[in-house]
This record gives sequence, structure tokens and C-alpha cells, in this order.
Amino acid sequence: MIRLGIIGTGGMAHSHARAFSGLRGVKVVAACDVVDAKVREFCDTFAIPAGYTGFESMLRDTDLDAVSVVTTDAAHAPASLAAIRAGKHVLCEKPLAVNYPDARKMAREAARRKVINMVNFSYRNAPAIHKAHAMVRAGDIGTPMHVEASYLQCWLACDVWGDWRTNDSLLWRLSTRHGSKGALGDIGVHILDFASYPVGDIARLHCRLKTFPKDTGKRLGEYVLDANDSAIISLEFKNGALGTVTTTRWATGQANSLLLAIFGDKGAIRIDLDDAYDTLRFCRGTDGVATLSNWKTVKCPKTPSIYKRFIRSIQTGANDQPDFSRGARIQKALDCCFVSDAEDRTVNV
Repeated sequence: MIRLGIIGTGGMAHSHARAFSGLRGVKVVAACDVVDAKVREFCDTFAIPAGYTGFESMLRDTDLDAVSVVTTDAAHAPASLAAIRAGKHVLCEKPLAVNYPDARKMAREAARRKVINMVNFSYRNAPAIHKAHAMVRAGDIGTPMHVEASYLQCWLACDVWGDWRTNDSLLWRLSTRHGSKGALGDIGVHILDFASYPVGDIARLHCRLKTFPKDTGKRLGEYVLDANDSAIISLEFKNGALGTVTTTRWATGQANSLLLAIFGDKGAIRIDLDDAYDTLRFCRGTDGVATLSNWKTVKCPKTPSIYKRFIRSIQTGANDQPDFSRGARIQKALDCCFVSDAEDRTVNV
């Protein structure tokens, strides 16, 4: 039996608790949150026997094999490093840290301590992205030439998840003082991983960030609304392909939409998670000519969730992907985006 603790009890922590509680051979035995009332309610909801207001005491006083870190971004590194140094396996939410030096330290410490380490790029749960990865590696579209990717949300424009003006779980995402890296760090991190997983690592980029005026002004209570709302990134991948990545919270009509198109010299792949997680569209040119009639729907094999793959990694000792090293590479790209925007130049990753 793998005994697991959850650090943080916000909305995403509920998803972790439900997922792990449904897995055979796993028992969630502890949780912690800085707010005592929240951790008590969380433990009552999921029948978790031990609740703490600090991860240090949880790691010290509860017999754990692994932890799931589901805190605000700024706490990812301290919580994960404490768990690693206590010999616990770690699944950490994205982004792995708030900067590349911290993310690199986490990856190196996990490797040194030989603990299983994974970062929750949750859209890796989509079978379509694994199929796209395999197809690109097999040469099904030839050499990737051009990539278009976007992650679009609309919650600043409509109340799809409630009114952000009165919802702390949304408001903190608009405030750098509360640890937010804006839309880029919250959802841009996903689409950067999603696009580069099948295509390959990013070599250089140029990024433009923008924070738009809100109807509440620049501040709402304790929250200074200064985190970026939108990002446009032009990329060159290490294999030479060019691409664009866009992300925003102002995309009216798009509740939570991820799209990816990869165009090669012999074919193309399209993924639209609004359509399905387990299908993609594939176009293979005939005699070098690709037309609309060449597009076919491909059903993709089922993929275990990242929660299952994390537990399987603990059981087998073979660390699955995406690991902390991958999370650190994506964090480096995020850091480069901020430098690029501040200095208005292309930055090598």
C-alpha cells in the first residue's frame, strides 16, 4: 500500500484526492493547508485521517511514501524540496517552480535522492498527444516545418467558472504579489509542453505579454491585478521548425480550449481537445500533394492518467514522463518569455 499525502487543499487538490483515492494500492493518509478550516473540511470530504497546517509537520509526523504538491506556484519548490529531502516521491503541479534556478534545483535534488518525480502537465492525459508524439517520431509527417498551438480561456470575459471579481481561487491568478505568473505561467506552461512534446525542445523564442485594464481598476481588495492576461510567442524548435503559441483568458466562447497543428514536409497532424481527447486528424500527401480530402480521423489508444503513471513509477522504480527535468526545461522557456517581453528581443532557451 502506497501511503500518500496531499500538500494544498484548493480546487485542483480535490481532483488529486479523487484520482488517487480511486486507485488500487493507494491510500491518502494526510493533507495539509495553511488554513486550518480548509484542511479540516478537505479531510472530512475525502475521509483523510490526518490534517496539518504545515508540510514540515506532516512529513515529520506521518508515515508517507509519496506526496502530491498542489499549492500556489510559489510554494511548489519549498514543499517539493522538503519532501524530496525526506525521501518521499513527489508529483508536483505545474509550473514546477516560479523560476528556472529553483526548478533545476528540484530536478537535481530528486535525481540525487533517487525519488520518483513527476510534474502534472495534465493534458498529457490526452491519448491524442501521445499518438502525435509517436507519429512524429515515426516520420509519418516527415520533417516538422511549422507549428501552431493555442490555449484559450474566457473567464475574464464571462462567468464560465463564476465571477472572478469575488472568487479568490481566480483572483490570485491575476496578482504577481500572490505568486501568479499570469496566463503564461498558468495555462501557457501547458501549451508549451503540449506543443514541444511531439515536436521537440525549443531553441529560441520571442514573446509579447499584455495585461489588459479591468473594470475594477488595477486593484481589487488585497489583489493587485498586474499579472499578464495574454501571451503571443514565436518559436524556433531545435529541429528547425518554426511555430506560434498563443494563450489568453479573454477568448470569449472558449471555456478551456487547446489546439495544436503540426505541419511537416510529408503530412500534418491536428489536435483539438474541444472535439475529443482520444482522436486526432492526420493528413498524408498523395504524390506530394495534400488536399482537404486527405484528412483522416485517427482513433488513439487509451493512455493511463498521470496519477496512475506516478503510482506505477513508484511500484516499478522506473520514472515515467514528464519528470522534473522536463518541468525545468519548460520553466526555462517561461523565464525566457519574460526576458523577451521585457527586453523586446529574441532569447535563446
